Amino acid sequence: MDLNLQITDMAGAYIEHSMVITNFCTIVSPQLKNSMCRVFPDNVQYKWHTQTGMERAVIPDATINCQIRSRRGNSSINAPQFVMEVLSESTERFDRGEKMDLYKEQEICEYWIVDWIKRAVEIYHLDYDENDKPRYYLYKTITEQNKDELKILHFPQIKIDFDELFLIEW
Repeated sequence: MDLNLQITDMAGAYIEHSMVITNFCTIVSPQLKNSMCRVFPDNVQYKWHTQTGMERAVIPDATINCQIRSRRGNSSINAPQFVMEVLSESTERFDRGEKMDLYKEQEICEYWIVDWIKRAVEIYHLDYDENDKPRYYLYKTITEQNKDELKILHFPQIKIDFDELFLIEW
């Protein structure tokens, strides 16, 4: 049995990190109501085999998955179509490095990296390079200056308000 575990310290995560995840799921969920897709917060684990044959498990901050019946126990085995990670000091390197590489290898169509401190959303789109290998391309970075351009590329019917995504209330 291969136990390829990576422990990432999440202690000390800011409440704002969780609020952005909650806001995203609250905005998206009703818009997927009459579809086969569902949005999930950071409590769904995905297990995949990498190209090297190792099994990897990750828990993204938010996903949109249209193959929700494909699971084993509490883990989904099919890749979602969309993943969002909200940056924190303890996970930024992992989110931009190893996790991004794993999502690319699983051919997840769209990957967002959200920085709640800078109020910015980096939208990455999966495409293939000249050798037909999957690669993420930075489609656009959304900030206060171009906030009206915020959209999920692969779910164009979903409307997301930038200010609502970053709404932090006490």
